[in-house]
Amino acid sequence: MRKKVIVYNRLEQPVLEKLKEKYDVHYFKDVDTRKDPTFLQQLKETEGIIGLELPVDRELLNSAPNLKVISNVSVGYNNLDMEEINKRNIMATNTPGVLTDTVADAIFGILVSAARRIPELDHYVKSGKWTNETIDSAYFGLDVHHKKIGIIGMGRIGKAIAKRAHFGFDMEVLYHSRSRKPDVEETFSAEYCDLNNLLSQSDFVCLITPLTPETEGMIGKNEFKKMKKTAIFINGSRGKTVVEEDLIEALQCGEIAGAGLDVFEKEPVDSDNTLLKMKNVVTTPHIGSSTYETELNMSKLAAHNLEEGLEGRIPPNLIRE
Repeated sequence: MRKKVIVYNRLEQPVLEKLKEKYDVHYFKDVDTRKDPTFLQQLKETEGIIGLELPVDRELLNSAPNLKVISNVSVGYNNLDMEEINKRNIMATNTPGVLTDTVADAIFGILVSAARRIPELDHYVKSGKWTNETIDSAYFGLDVHHKKIGIIGMGRIGKAIAKRAHFGFDMEVLYHSRSRKPDVEETFSAEYCDLNNLLSQSDFVCLITPLTPETEGMIGKNEFKKMKKTAIFINGSRGKTVVEEDLIEALQCGEIAGAGLDVFEKEPVDSDNTLLKMKNVVTTPHIGSSTYETELNMSKLAAHNLEEGLEGRIPPNLIRE
């Protein structure tokens, strides 16, 4: 009898088809996982779950007595109650490494777009407002090169952003993380700072931490007040690492010059969110890793993690905490 697997929300089609050759696969997208009768029925017998953003908590685990492995198709795993998962000796995995450069490209693109006001000026041209040969200084942006970038969170993606900043734009790199990174300091001439110094010195503040109880709401009213009035804030982590209403207030009051956001407190973001009406805010729909090549590689790695766990082996990307 083939082992039962639940695929939730997203898995690239070629990988999904390969899983179907080996396992009894049941695909679900955007269902109420607490009430959907078909999902709950399959959950009783499933040995593996693979997908994106499925909340795995005590209630779900109580309904999945045969579950052996959970494979997240993402680096982040704040959707997983790791304490409960570990109690039950279930393996949980993620997909680090595969998306590092892709996310760093996106975050740096958002940074440059915010500094040079590219989305705003794109609209300016396309709406027919460019009628004079010279552009009024009111539309000038800010230089990126030779400025200071402060990176909060110096994991794989933080390092990739530092690389682009240092070698690509001759930027001075400041960083703050749970521990010092001698390799980062040596390779990118980076300076380790406490958070307050990073905020007060940086021209660009780039938040790239995972969402944990310690990082939830870590950037709020007090932190924005410490930033330069010319600073641009970039969030490429998770929406809830920032107190969104405090960010809106900081932008409205001119405490910071602008922001670039790939993530929001609520996703999808509400259409009446004040941030969407601000010209000095660049927004993207949580697309940091969203290229076809990277999404396919993430799916492949997640499937490999799943298969290793289902076959009784330790997956290469087992989450240990």
